[in-house]
Amino acid sequence: MADMSAAPTGRLNQGAARLLSGMLEARTGQTLSEGRAWRMETALRPVLRDHGLADIDALAARLLRKSDADLEKAVIDALLNNESSFFRDLQIFDMLSRQILPHIHYERQDRTLRIWSAGCSTGQEAYSIAIQLRNDWARWNGWRIEILATDVSSAAIERARAGAFSQMDVQRGLAIGDLIKWFEPHGDDWRASPELRRMIDFRQDNLFDPAAPSGEYDLLLCRNVLLYFTPERRQVVLGLLARHSHARSVLLLGAGETVIGQGDDFIAHPEFRGGYARQAPLPAHAVGRVRRVG
Repeated sequence: MADMSAAPTGRLNQGAARLLSGMLEARTGQTLSEGRAWRMETALRPVLRDHGLADIDALAARLLRKSDADLEKAVIDALLNNESSFFRDLQIFDMLSRQILPHIHYERQDRTLRIWSAGCSTGQEAYSIAIQLRNDWARWNGWRIEILATDVSSAAIERARAGAFSQMDVQRGLAIGDLIKWFEPHGDDWRASPELRRMIDFRQDNLFDPAAPSGEYDLLLCRNVLLYFTPERRQVVLGLLARHSHARSVLLLGAGETVIGQGDDFIAHPEFRGGYARQAPLPAHAVGRVRRVG
């Protein structure tokens, strides 16, 4: 029997690596950067162990030899980057609390708030937003609030839906007051309260073959997602986000992401620094004038 406890060799077969990274891109649209590719062997070690495979060459050979949906799913989930934390980039959540959410509250006369967390990973972002809303419940009581949170990883969505987080998870960004108020001890973990879990609709979904989002959202978060895609795929995702936004929607991306050079669907938001607004289409007469000049 192969020794599955051995350390990664660092001599990753390039053919096997191309097969697995190609499978990841075909299923999720994500490309493996050089920094992630060299960690492939480490990321896949649990998969190798669980399926009794000696190394990544053996894994690639099995995938080539026969169709195995469970094995493919395990590989994809292992290769996806599910890094997340509560209230990640605190300045963003401060802007949400002080500016963006009050602005939406003022604008929405129908007392409906719709939020989409795209690429939600294991759910900390969506739960952080739910906590903000619950902590300001005097403002939102009586509103119809919908929070959709989607991710391509079924394993991440299962964890998010369960709402159970380790001690290390809750220590990353979650204030002690919010932990005590909105979480309950759950064995060695902490579990989000029923009030929080009822606020969020977690669904597995693929941004390149979407089924979950419907209608328009007031707030769209797609943070630290675009950086894993090619420029062409980023434009596709931004086009999808634009189709599910309206003229007053706010889009938030990750700190290292931008809409610049990624199509014409969004522009820098005129009021919220770091946010984006949907680009208004040119009037028909303006479009004609541009074409004549060109």
